[in-house]
Amino acid sequence: MLQAVNSSSADLCHINLARGFRGGERQTELLVRELSAHVPLQRLVVRAGAPLAARLADVEGITIVSVSGRVAAAKASRGAALIHAHETGAAQAALLTSCLSAIPYIITRRVDNRPRAAAVTRLMYRRAACTVVISTAIEKVLRQVEPRIDCRLIPSASSNLAGDAAWATTYRTRFPGKFVVGHVGAFDFGHKGQDTLLAAARMLERSRPDVHFVLVGAGRDEAQLRTLAADRSNVTIEGWADNVGDYLAAFDLFAFPSVHEGLGSILLDAMQFGLPIVASAVGGIPDLIAPDENGLLVPPRDAAALAAAISRLSLDTDLRDTMAAANRRMAGDYQPAAMARSYLDIYTEFLPRLGAGLVTR
Repeated sequence: MLQAVNSSSADLCHINLARGFRGGERQTELLVRELSAHVPLQRLVVRAGAPLAARLADVEGITIVSVSGRVAAAKASRGAALIHAHETGAAQAALLTSCLSAIPYIITRRVDNRPRAAAVTRLMYRRAACTVVISTAIEKVLRQVEPRIDCRLIPSASSNLAGDAAWATTYRTRFPGKFVVGHVGAFDFGHKGQDTLLAAARMLERSRPDVHFVLVGAGRDEAQLRTLAADRSNVTIEGWADNVGDYLAAFDLFAFPSVHEGLGSILLDAMQFGLPIVASAVGGIPDLIAPDENGLLVPPRDAAALAAAISRLSLDTDLRDTMAAANRRMAGDYQPAAMARSYLDIYTEFLPRLGAGLVTR
């Protein structure tokens, strides 16, 4: 059971200085919302103009502070009982605050790229009460930089997206008789690998005309993506959409050809909708996808392997059904309440005065 804080002195300060709203910010939102029923005083320090502030403005008991950067974030977090840094800039701000006022902090790291091995970076992780990683791949990378890091594994949570079956049915009429391969993500070739997905689509355009690709998202490579897809009869670029759950309800398969990935929280949403998954075997993705059980893994940047895996699943109804059932079962293990419970255990471990004010609900 989650525990509730009844001490008015408990002030948990979240820092997230991302400019946009991607998977890490969605996870921050999910956590803050889930904690609001159990931690009455939360502070959120965000970059001025960032979407996260507006998305959490309705949360009871939260104070939102907009800042211009890391130094301002450090000042805004003073007086907190505990700081939770949700990305690297936030962690740098937390380190500064901790050095000046001895406020404990924890870091959540969601990306699998290796941080610079500079002395300040090693100090940032070493001084943290602990560092939460969302996959085993991230822990491995961090330990190469600073072996003394206290790492704790807490995977991301499903967003519990709603899907409108009627909307999905109507949407499917645009692709009669087609097997719809869906993708949702930031349009960023160097990260999410949509250019590889388009290459796979080209390979299947003539050999498997019954397979159609739908890409939902936005990002820095959107214009290039649309140019590359302009002459593809089997590709639809939908752009940004708020109703991601509706699209997931309309897909037959989810493709995720990332070049690198901390975990890939959208995979949890695809699992919730019972979608078989074809994804790259990079970063934390193998923590979620077991080959031939709930999806297929392919090498990154390998369009031929991606096309072959998609074709295989499109033709194997029994395997898709087995994967769909497995993913629905697994999705139940990645709920926001479970993520919040794990974080609350860490908060109370490193903040005695918070723990002293806890009562079991």
